[in-house]
Amino acid sequence: MYVVSLGCAKNQVDTEMIVGALKEDCELVEQPDDADLLIINTCAFIDSAKKEAIDTILSVADYKKPGAKLVVCGCLPKRYKDELIPIMPEVDRFITIEEYKDFVNIINDVLKSSYIKEKDLSFLNRYITTPSYMRYIRISDGCLNHCAFCAIPLIRGKLNSRTIEDIKEEVILAVNEGVYEINLISQDTTRYGFDIYKKNALVDLLKELVLIPGDFKIRLLYLYPDIVTDELIDFIKNNPKVMPYFDIPIQHSEDKILKAMYRRGNREYLVNLFKKIRNEIPNSIIRTTFIVGFPYEGEEEFNNLVEFIKLVKFDRMGAFTFSLEEGTKACDYPNIISESVKQERYEKLMQVQEEISLAINKGKLGSVMEVFITGYDSESYLFTARNDAYAPDDIDGLIYVALKNEHEIGERVKVKILDCDAYTLTGEEC
Repeated sequence: MYVVSLGCAKNQVDTEMIVGALKEDCELVEQPDDADLLIINTCAFIDSAKKEAIDTILSVADYKKPGAKLVVCGCLPKRYKDELIPIMPEVDRFITIEEYKDFVNIINDVLKSSYIKEKDLSFLNRYITTPSYMRYIRISDGCLNHCAFCAIPLIRGKLNSRTIEDIKEEVILAVNEGVYEINLISQDTTRYGFDIYKKNALVDLLKELVLIPGDFKIRLLYLYPDIVTDELIDFIKNNPKVMPYFDIPIQHSEDKILKAMYRRGNREYLVNLFKKIRNEIPNSIIRTTFIVGFPYEGEEEFNNLVEFIKLVKFDRMGAFTFSLEEGTKACDYPNIISESVKQERYEKLMQVQEEISLAINKGKLGSVMEVFITGYDSESYLFTARNDAYAPDDIDGLIYVALKNEHEIGERVKVKILDCDAYTLTGEEC
């Protein structure tokens, strides 16, 4: 069995459950031409993800040996299964997300065998692909928002939360295995529990998780801004087991664009929210993402966005150029902003953020911080590390460390910061 997982960490969790269900009866191999079963879990969030998925399918198919079966699952089949079947005969079976409940039986049918024991995909039976010190815990799937640019509700459906008890059991399992960093993920983490508890229950979940004995911390990813409540901020402030890390994608700053995006909130609310977080939790890290080139974004709106970034000074910021997704509300809008203008705006936005990030990092020179070792960089002859301020998704940058003693991956050490650029810090072990 050869497996490829594309896309976000939420998709990675699906892949881990798929392999977990099959691994007792299928041996994992590292090369596609050694496999009798090839599985590709795809993303189809934006055009670049769809292109990557199709390129990967065709590339893996080239290595498909006689008699081997190629299965493609995930977001791409969910959106385009009927269109893909006639044009991709290399694929023996497309499996949509709704079919995951019958995944093992489908694989047996594809292989024309019954030697894989029937079992459901389970969060408690995953083939973990993340390092031993960290784990992704998906607390819900789907989304109740209807942002004009986003196809996620079309792919993943409405909010589908796990119970607090189920999530707690998985976190206990991870902590008992030595995991230090617990990353809670979903399409909209702040909306967790609304479908089953009839209220936003993220704080209720956190209250249970922080009671789990052990040396670990929790990071929240994907928070919707208008549900980052005073209660949530206060809980994070007063509970050291929850990292003061606020990943809040806001997509734009201007009221006109936010309204067209079908996003709740406005510029004034966003400015006050970030000010409140920093006033309450001075050591907090605030990360966001923006879309540039959205319909109706004129020069005035874009320039105001640039000024907004300079005002807020995000610790972390990412951006995308607008990608039109069929089936979304934005398809009804006049899409007249050229790709070249989108790219120019993207580059300007990132240049402004680079200057902000460099200034923030310069402020850390001479400081001492605790980090955990994540690997070794053979080019610099330095070890790599992260801490609470750096999420594990390769977006935030990292810390380079000159170690004085031998340490295991995941081990925590104290580091004095001696140098920096916009996205990395460099230091030595104290």
